[in-house]
Amino acid sequence: MNICPNKLETQNICKYFAQELIIENINIYLKENELVSLLGVSGIGKSTLFNVIAGVLVPESGRVLLNGQDVTGQAGRISYMQQKDLLQPHLTVLDNVALPLFIRGLRKNEARSQALRYFKDFGLDGTERKYPSQLSGGMRQRAALLRTYLFSHDVALFDEPFSALDTITKGKMHRWYLNLMERINMSALFITHDIDEAILLSDRIYIMTGPPGIITQEIIINEPRPRDDHFLISDAFLEYKRQIIKILSI
Repeated sequence: MNICPNKLETQNICKYFAQELIIENINIYLKENELVSLLGVSGIGKSTLFNVIAGVLVPESGRVLLNGQDVTGQAGRISYMQQKDLLQPHLTVLDNVALPLFIRGLRKNEARSQALRYFKDFGLDGTERKYPSQLSGGMRQRAALLRTYLFSHDVALFDEPFSALDTITKGKMHRWYLNLMERINMSALFITHDIDEAILLSDRIYIMTGPPGIITQEIIINEPRPRDDHFLISDAFLEYKRQIIKILSI
């Protein structure tokens, strides 16, 4: 029988800084079309783990598998969107979004044409010739998300992509993102310290505690997606939240 490997997997990842153990024996996985959150307080090692997965850092032990292949320490194999959108101020929105295609060697016209195909789905119609300074925070995040998607349609890492947004804009972005995930084929691993965000968006949640950062528990969110505002005040949502708060309080 032919069993498909996980899209992404870490096996026994350990990472030190200056002889201090930061993360210990991290084993997580991501399946096709899943959205999985890594939830924990600030400074626990979540971003360190993401840097290892992205190939920016090399672990002292353990390995990272992408579609069953060892990519440990190989930067550029997995899309990685950090907290700041990192849009280039001197480039139009279209050229910002098309950057991964330019880097891949496509001619400018071809890269722009490919990027434009996704502008409607990502809610960016009419922004092609604008500059990042002319966009709202939410629109900048949409542009950054599309750029991440074009870097690799396969797997993406998101390090608190909505944390800089105000509460109302953040709620709108959550609803937009959940609807978008129904239309595009991308597996995503999210870092967040927002319990509500993790429950709303995720298929599964890994809870990291420490130090050193370890995976304490995996929570499966057995609710259909996309989830609306009514879910946020449901008994099921509150029960997930109580469970997570209890784990984080231990």
